[in-house]
Amino acid sequence: MWLSDTQKIGVGLSAFGFAMISLGVVLFFDAGLIAIGNILFLAGMSMIIGVQKTMFFFTRRDKLRGSFAFFAGFLLVLIKWSILGILIEAFGFLNLFGDFFPVVVNFLRHMPVIGRFLSLPGVSQVVDRLAGYQTQLPV
Repeated sequence: MWLSDTQKIGVGLSAFGFAMISLGVVLFFDAGLIAIGNILFLAGMSMIIGVQKTMFFFTRRDKLRGSFAFFAGFLLVLIKWSILGILIEAFGFLNLFGDFFPVVVNFLRHMPVIGRFLSLPGVSQVVDRLAGYQTQLPV
């Protein structure tokens, strides 16, 4: 994967943002950590794909509901309603990035240890349903 230096920094900021959000959730929905994680995630995303493309992504007509929910959740976290804010953010995140889940699942299935785990009979069916894969039944 060939990334420019700016994109590498963006990947690091996004990963650190996810880590801060996860740590904030684990530490009883600490609003400060979740807010810092949100800011780092948005900064990282704008460094990965560029500011103009980030604005275009969030303002596309089919992504407006997800964008509104994500930023409404972000504002709720900022005013210290972190549990409700993170739930609304999660809804917005799923609406914004739900199209990428099949790509991510396909990538994870080709990894050595995780791929074997995702190929287990029960796990495979759950992951396929979450990723939106259609199963063909023999007729």
